[in-house]
Amino acid sequence: MTEVKAAPITREILNDAFTYDQYREMIDNLMAEEKTTGENHSEAMLHYTKMNTYRMKRLDKTTELLPELEERLNKVERPMIWLILTEAWCGDAAQNIPVLKKMADQTENIELKLILRDQNLDIMDEFLTNGKSRSIPKLVVLDADTLDVLGDWGPRPVEVQEMYDDWKENDGEDYREISEALQKWYAQDKTKTTQAELLPYLDKWEYR
Repeated sequence: MTEVKAAPITREILNDAFTYDQYREMIDNLMAEEKTTGENHSEAMLHYTKMNTYRMKRLDKTTELLPELEERLNKVERPMIWLILTEAWCGDAAQNIPVLKKMADQTENIELKLILRDQNLDIMDEFLTNGKSRSIPKLVVLDADTLDVLGDWGPRPVEVQEMYDDWKENDGEDYREISEALQKWYAQDKTKTTQAELLPYLDKWEYR
């Protein structure tokens, strides 16, 4: 979690942001044109995007909230906007955003919005991972009334981030290697670690 700071997030940006369903539809439309988000429409990026659509569909159907997380979400009283920076080709985004959507759906006091990272680098650069990386997905939590930044989370659960950092430090060349390892971890974990990690953040964000 980065230090809370003022971000260039306006009502206009939020009004133009995607809902989850609009985000999914946008990706499907791009794939029909053999494109993805951003400027790189290479075969590899299209492959990642195609795999991500399958992952999101599966998680939409199979994700069940932990009982303690569901109970806490039912008690959320502070209206919040959860703004996610993402791109269609990002594997971590595909694994984590459906969980955030499921959480937001549990309470009327959380509204989920999505924007594309590469179209909003001024916002992304306020929430760099380790102070230097534009890693996504990045969840930025806002007070719904004031747009004050209450906190952030992402791009990955701590355990997965440590795996990535270790790979980056000791190898960092063949991205397919770490991508496959991370996706295997996600598949085995079934969102449980992500949910458990996010649970204590709810108190921090609501009572900040």
